[in-house]
Amino acid sequence: MTRWIKIIAAFFTSLTGLACFLILLILGVIVGDILVHGWPHLSWEFVSTAPSADLAHGGIFPAIFGTVALVLIMTILVVPLGVAAAVYLHEYARQDSKLVHLVRLALQNLAGVPAIVFGLFGLGLFVRFCGGSIDDLLFGGKLTIGQPCILWAASTLAVLTLPTVVVATEEALRAVPRNYREAAYAMGATRWQVVRYVVLPQSVSGILTGGILAISRGTGDVAPILFTGAAYYLAHLPTKLNDQFMTLGYHTYVLTTQSPDVEATKPVLYSTALVLLVLTFALNFAAVLIRSKIRRKLRQT
Repeated sequence: MTRWIKIIAAFFTSLTGLACFLILLILGVIVGDILVHGWPHLSWEFVSTAPSADLAHGGIFPAIFGTVALVLIMTILVVPLGVAAAVYLHEYARQDSKLVHLVRLALQNLAGVPAIVFGLFGLGLFVRFCGGSIDDLLFGGKLTIGQPCILWAASTLAVLTLPTVVVATEEALRAVPRNYREAAYAMGATRWQVVRYVVLPQSVSGILTGGILAISRGTGDVAPILFTGAAYYLAHLPTKLNDQFMTLGYHTYVLTTQSPDVEATKPVLYSTALVLLVLTFALNFAAVLIRSKIRRKLRQT
């Protein structure tokens, strides 16, 4: 019996290792193909100039700037909201409450909604309702903020990535030992003081993990911003929150599907995809470095 258990365990271990190898192989093939075809066209001029009207020449700087600005605004919107929601659900709300159960169920369902649905939701709620109401209230009905722009696109992505941040933060809060809370309460701390000075500092690493996952998804997602702010072509940078913008993901989609001469735009397409991969890795790497630095500080204290 023991022999058969070892054989079965070895079989499943080998199967798991094979699956990991295949995943790494597929990733290597994709990245290698993009690198081989995109590197020859990559240059400083390409990443620092605006694209031409035919999209076959010029650079992609407006798309790089728009992607970074979009992700930063999305992060500013989603991380505080997601952390606050997770803190309430885990630290304040009654765990046997039906409302808490419904909220968690809603978050699970929200995570499974197709991205294109978020785009339509953002168009209806943020652009038409919120933006239109602000225009009627502050600008006398003049079209100012009630149009697709970087603010509404970032808000839509924030809603899309909200379940990721909430779940990651709740897991981090759950990992904080109960003894820490009880010791703080025994010293006379209020619930908010316990959360502020004990729980959150101990779970900051998990909170940043949720932020990293949100950044990873928001950087390359195209469907939610199709109707809420992304532009087909812009030669200038967005300077206000109600400006439209270009992103690397949408620019890649345009080059793939809308170009009149696919062969002429193929070098630009591969180089744009390469820059998008590098930018995504760079944003994630920066977030991981920040998380590691905070972890070291917490261990020292």
